[in-house]
Amino acid sequence: MFDPELLRTFLAVEQTGGFTAAGRELGLRQSTVSGHIARLEQAAGRELFRRDTRNLALTADGAAMIGFARAILDAQAQAAAYFSESTLTGLVRLGASDDVMARALPDILVEFQRTHPGVDLELTVGLSESLKSRMAAGELDLVFGKRLPGEKHGTLLWRDRLVWAGPSAAREFDDPVPFVTYPEPSLTRQRALRALKHAGRACRVTCVSDSLLGLRAAALAGLGIIVHAAGVLPDGLVPLTDPRLPELGELDFVLMQRRTRLPDPAQALADAIAADARRLSLQTTRAVP
Repeated sequence: MFDPELLRTFLAVEQTGGFTAAGRELGLRQSTVSGHIARLEQAAGRELFRRDTRNLALTADGAAMIGFARAILDAQAQAAAYFSESTLTGLVRLGASDDVMARALPDILVEFQRTHPGVDLELTVGLSESLKSRMAAGELDLVFGKRLPGEKHGTLLWRDRLVWAGPSAAREFDDPVPFVTYPEPSLTRQRALRALKHAGRACRVTCVSDSLLGLRAAALAGLGIIVHAAGVLPDGLVPLTDPRLPELGELDFVLMQRRTRLPDPAQALADAIAADARRLSLQTTRAVP
């Protein structure tokens, strides 16, 4: 009943406060805008704007039309998106490390499922090394996780600096350093213990958790400090300034895949993750060029 083009013009007039301003916004002549409003009023059988030589104001019917116009245009956009969506179908088994799941991945998955509603997604969250082993055993198609610099598996998305972190940057730690960590085969655990040993520092593992939520809670409770990528630090934790803690180097965030040639649904997800890599790395210390 109501032409979407006329509704868009109506909303532009209401938002800009005049026919001339709406024309500039829409790239239309003022006479075209006036014609659109006249046609919409004719279709509605009601006056939508009250006009005089100096003022333009919505009538009661015009105010009601705002909600209807927005709803009609939203429904049209949803229908267009639905019928233009991918026809891909199938199952993708994705593994993701805890830190990328906490910060980087959710928005990608929301958009992927919106644009590929026929693809079923099976998500496994865990340690990167464990996920890599499961992928090698054929249990996963893709893994979005981490590797140590110098390792060659996976496609590099970005590189981040590892830091010691706790709820306050000011505190210094005597031996043994209280350490909150993932279990083996955690890459950050491995890097931290080697760095402490090389620096001649003693260490005491005060908490082991297989989830980032558990590590964060333990660190906030004062049980110890964690090692984590600086760009995706959990909320409430900050890099420590204790000069006696050894440098930890960097960590690579990578996308690993089981096959050189992936099935179309898995390739679509891999492409979505890779395409968003720069946005994902905005919070990191150094993005991959």
